[in-house]
Amino acid sequence: MTGFAGRGFRVRDDVFPGGLLLNPARALAWEDAPTADELSIAALGDLLDTDPLPEFLLLGTGAGLRQPPRAFVRELEAKGIGVEAMDSRAAARAWGVLRAEERWIVAALLPL
Repeated sequence: MTGFAGRGFRVRDDVFPGGLLLNPARALAWEDAPTADELSIAALGDLLDTDPLPEFLLLGTGAGLRQPPRAFVRELEAKGIGVEAMDSRAAARAWGVLRAEERWIVAALLPL
């Protein structure tokens, strides 16, 4: 389950004070998370390296909803991966619901 502890993300017993990268198998601290305006596929590291590819990237854009750069979205869509952007709190809640439905997704949550 993903939630909040103070101003960080909580996954089970671990607290991640910065950004957070999630795939169905692991949660990683996103230490060098860019701003929403500077997002790139390279900034996601190996997050998208799942088999099969994720249905979509659940993107938490920080304290408020920010639209990701169009080039970032186009690059993901060219790989067959959709993008759902929302504020990071909403994205953390959505992660729990969608994974409970066993949806094959990944998430990148920018810090608040």
